Amino acid sequence: MQPLHPDDTPSLVYANEKGEVKNFPELYMAGRSGNFFFKPLPEDLIPLPEGSELFLLPDRMPIGISPIDDAPAMLDHDPDAPRDTIQAVAAFMAPAHTAIHSAAYEPAKGDIPPLPLFAYTAVGWLKGRFWVSAFRSDPDNRQDAQSFDLEKIKKKTVRKLKENSKNRLIQHLGKCCLTYGCPAARNYFLGRWEAPLPTSPVCNARCVGCISLQPSGCCPATQDRINFVPRVSEIAAIAVPHLKQAPGAIVSFGQGCEGEPLMQAPTLEKAIRSIRAQTDRGTINLNSNASMPDKIKLLVEAGLDSLRVSLNSARDAYHSRYYRPVNFTFRDVLETIDVMKNAHKFVSLNYFILPGFSDDPDEFAALCRLIGEHRPDLIQLRNLNMDPDWYLETVEYAPSAPPMGIRNWHAELQRLFPMLRFGYFNPSLR
Repeated sequence: MQPLHPDDTPSLVYANEKGEVKNFPELYMAGRSGNFFFKPLPEDLIPLPEGSELFLLPDRMPIGISPIDDAPAMLDHDPDAPRDTIQAVAAFMAPAHTAIHSAAYEPAKGDIPPLPLFAYTAVGWLKGRFWVSAFRSDPDNRQDAQSFDLEKIKKKTVRKLKENSKNRLIQHLGKCCLTYGCPAARNYFLGRWEAPLPTSPVCNARCVGCISLQPSGCCPATQDRINFVPRVSEIAAIAVPHLKQAPGAIVSFGQGCEGEPLMQAPTLEKAIRSIRAQTDRGTINLNSNASMPDKIKLLVEAGLDSLRVSLNSARDAYHSRYYRPVNFTFRDVLETIDVMKNAHKFVSLNYFILPGFSDDPDEFAALCRLIGEHRPDLIQLRNLNMDPDWYLETVEYAPSAPPMGIRNWHAELQRLFPMLRFGYFNPSLR
């Protein structure tokens, strides 16, 4: 899509006391990057992607940009009802889109609970539609809203659940599909692309932003974690037919509804061997915190094709404060990447994007060192699903310079590492 005209800037949006989303033309929309507020440039903006949602941000006042001097300005009341309270608004974008700016707001009071575990992208209003400060980071349409026929999904899922009433893993994925609307589970029941293989109810990290397990009293997890370890036969009953028949076939251990799959490495090793004894088609992938290089060696020998390493930061201190690892270190993560690369296997970094942190100049330098020394093949640009303030406080973020800007960050990485791929999804390798 062509960028907006240089004179076109969306206006600020807010939610009134009834939860109705309205726009305020007297202020431009603002975007947040770390602790800075900006007016997004026309090339930063795209129409709100289909399948995205708007979220209201309680106890947070919207920040806009003054058209007089381009300075940040808070809207602290409803212009149509001055005595009523208002809330900031953010976009939770559809998959395959990456934020350039987070939503701009200020707390309405001192001590407020953290936002739920979603990503919060800056959104504004112009020419009869919502616009977000973001870009499409992967052309693959495997999780696009128009790719899903809900009636067909329900029909196929119910049928497969009835046909596999004793397979606990298929039953678990049925809940992921029908209750949580998991795109990967939906695609499994539709018989295409990437199918999930959750296996581990336990983890060796205590990620602050874990989406499947949170302590009581904290922000709630967005989905239930699997509560059993599937049998090898249950895993193979999903993986083998999918790899044999699905277009662009991938099966992936390590999902949002589980802990760390490497905690079940013996089961994974047996499952991979069983799968590969029945088919050599498609890609077997592992999404992991990459904490156990010795276990990765076993899985590589069994037939693992690719590894996606979840990474919030290329710096040890920030990594440790977010993951809160148990019996592993950042050095183990790097060694795990090396094991895969030395075996000529594919490695992706599932690099959590938070504007203002990911594009911090020191973070950029650390990521460049990691890429140069450990040679990942792909960076998956995944928005961090966490309250930005809570995250920055958790990792004790201490910037030494203003952020580069996500677009500049992306362009500079492409220039420095021309062979490095960028995207959003795990690729099919064969």
